[in-house]
Amino acid sequence: MSNAEGGRLTTHVLDTATGRPAAGLTIALYRVAGNSHRKLKAVETNADGRCDAPLLAGAEFRTGQYELIFFAGDYLRATGAVLSEPAFLDEIPIRFGMAEERHYHVPLLLSPYGYSTYRGS
Repeated sequence: MSNAEGGRLTTHVLDTATGRPAAGLTIALYRVAGNSHRKLKAVETNADGRCDAPLLAGAEFRTGQYELIFFAGDYLRATGAVLSEPAFLDEIPIRFGMAEERHYHVPLLLSPYGYSTYRGS
């Protein structure tokens, strides 16, 4: 099934400890096939905790399995959060599948000691 817009992948990050968007958080996107991980890009969230453009869209979008790695430890340290060493949460991987050419939104709700995600809209 496809839609008129084609597929696209977006994300955003909210810092639930501060109640604000997580600005300046680095995110890496990988395509996963078996034991192979191919890095497609790395981006940084803007002041709204979002990426300035979709992570994948148009000709770049393909169905399959992907992984987002959120560099939470670097972000949290930059905000002045006091973290243990090693940090409880440092790099947060979220692996997910995109089976259709649709909009997939994979947000992250983050605090120093927990996170959650869901398929958003």
